[in-house]
Amino acid sequence: MGALLQFVGDWGHALAAVLFAALGIFILRRRDETAEPRLLAAALLLTSCWALYVSFGGVSKPLSGIGESIRNAAWLLTLFVMLWRGPVGRAGPTVAVSALYAAVAGLILLQTFTDIVWRQLLPDSDLHRTLVTVSLILRMMTAIGSLLLVHHLYTNWPSRERGGVALLLGSLAAMWTYDLNLYAICWFAPGRVSELYALRGLLMALLAPVIAVGLRQDLAGRLQLSRAVTLRSLSLFALALYGVVLAAAALLIELIAGPYARVVEIGAVFFTAVTALVLLPSPRLRALWKVQVAKHFFQHRYDYRTEWMRFGETIGRPGQDAAPLGERVAKAMADITDSPAALLMLRDEDGALAHETQWNWSSDLPDGATCPADLVARLEQTGWIIDLARPRTGEGAVSLPDWLRHEPRAWALVPLLHYGRLIGAVLLARPPVDRRLDWEDFDMLRAAGRQAATHISEAQGQQALDDARRFDEFNRRFAFIIHDVKNLVSQLSLLARNAQRHADNPDFRADMVLTLQESVGKMNDMLARLSQHNKGRAEEPRPLPLRALVDQVARTRARQHPVQVSGDAPPALADPARIEQILTHLVQNAIDASAPDSPVELRLSADATAVIVEIIDHGRGMSAEYIRRDLFKPFSSSKAGGFGIGAFEARALAQAMGGRIDVDSKPGAGSRFTLRLPNATATETQERAA
Repeated sequence: MGALLQFVGDWGHALAAVLFAALGIFILRRRDETAEPRLLAAALLLTSCWALYVSFGGVSKPLSGIGESIRNAAWLLTLFVMLWRGPVGRAGPTVAVSALYAAVAGLILLQTFTDIVWRQLLPDSDLHRTLVTVSLILRMMTAIGSLLLVHHLYTNWPSRERGGVALLLGSLAAMWTYDLNLYAICWFAPGRVSELYALRGLLMALLAPVIAVGLRQDLAGRLQLSRAVTLRSLSLFALALYGVVLAAAALLIELIAGPYARVVEIGAVFFTAVTALVLLPSPRLRALWKVQVAKHFFQHRYDYRTEWMRFGETIGRPGQDAAPLGERVAKAMADITDSPAALLMLRDEDGALAHETQWNWSSDLPDGATCPADLVARLEQTGWIIDLARPRTGEGAVSLPDWLRHEPRAWALVPLLHYGRLIGAVLLARPPVDRRLDWEDFDMLRAAGRQAATHISEAQGQQALDDARRFDEFNRRFAFIIHDVKNLVSQLSLLARNAQRHADNPDFRADMVLTLQESVGKMNDMLARLSQHNKGRAEEPRPLPLRALVDQVARTRARQHPVQVSGDAPPALADPARIEQILTHLVQNAIDASAPDSPVELRLSADATAVIVEIIDHGRGMSAEYIRRDLFKPFSSSKAGGFGIGAFEARALAQAMGGRIDVDSKPGAGSRFTLRLPNATATETQERAA
């Protein structure tokens, strides 16, 4: 043994001795009077003594083997007491198990006797070599028997209480497994075990903290290996085992093949390397490995926390580059069962399930690939997940469409239920390792299906809400336009009545043509405002002189009623199209409220911050309560046949430009509407000062 290995072996065993001694003393200081803690402390202290002796004297000293036998006997007695007094032995251990404990104890006694005898003989004698071989075989048999007893105790311990003994029993299993491999290699190749003897101390030092954690009941219950760590650890263990088998095979070849050993070894290494490169990347092999680990190492097939977090992350993935919701739902459902593809079907107008989208589903579906309404009703009523490889028979039989029964990739049909209503279904492709769906698959897929249905239903509700908003926007615009059409109808009706009396007047005909042209232009503008691409913003507010625009509105309405304009004002920050709409509404309302011979006045003025346009009439007027409660409320009007839209739209347009409309009115005295808009000159001055 080299100096480095000697150093690692001595100090590794010394560290193990310190840790086991500290753990044993800690248990003794608890002053627990029951037998189990005392025996456990004794086993820990005896293990410490054995490790300490090996660290000082090495494995070749006479007492090292006897110390190891005493260590094994102490742990064996501890296991038997745990079996007898624990949950497993409350009904009394079976005779077979007790006999196995007695057999292992007999092996330890025989092994101790053999160790004592062969050390007294000459090394060159045949009896010495025979007893050494017998001692190795007895140690391997002791390790195998101890592993069987550990496995029996763990498997028969109540599943809800295994967390308290799992780490302790796992540590003992690791210790005896190492011993088994050590003595097996020592039997086949005695000259190649120095490294394993040296590394045993480090292994024992690593096992001490694991046992300490296992003895803390509150910590052991919370400390559990995740599936990812377990899979990777077992994969590393499998690779290490592969290396050990390869090394053992090389040793065996050297012993058997003789002069051709080198050629056979190279051929064997080449064959195993090529086999590993072909098999390890296979998705089917990886899936089979995961299935076997989940089946034999975990109580449940699924790690529910991990699966649920992955499911939520897949469906709720944010960002502009994320796939559509339907594709994310299909992928999230497929990831649960490791299915390579999935297909999402949603209900159509006829109540059937029709193809919506897919994830990795490469084959084309036949025309008419839907699930009929009777199947949808059955799924909605029962909530069954259909195993397409083994469909229900008898009373629970479900009539499947032909395309679904003959689809080679179809594996399971998962309904998506939202508050008892079937939203859709997900068709899962057959996973790489074909297996039968069990109760855990059904429970997991059923819960995930409900969650997916919630997301789809929410998306459908949001889409319906968006459609309703678009219809509401269209109806709002239509209501405004109907109000404008009413004003145009009033203007054209007056024109039609006057045409009967003044048709021969050239000036009247010219004015009539101008009025018709203006009306056609306004109606075209109204149609444009109905478009979904028109948002009611013809132009952004800009400096605009108002006098010319006010005069134009007055001239247009003067044909219908007397309108007077006075005053002037600096430019306002405004949109001319909106200003024209506001003035048209307010002037028309003033005309409707006034007597035929009572003119409507338009006055322009300004103050330090605003440009002011006043629309004044001397008509019926309004009460303060009506102004406060009903004037600017849509579809509320004091006029017979009115729509109640003009004042509402006028105020909305003014507010959109940063202005406002004030009202001053008294019943019988008339009304004053004051439109206040930002003063462009004052705004520019403030911006330069800032």
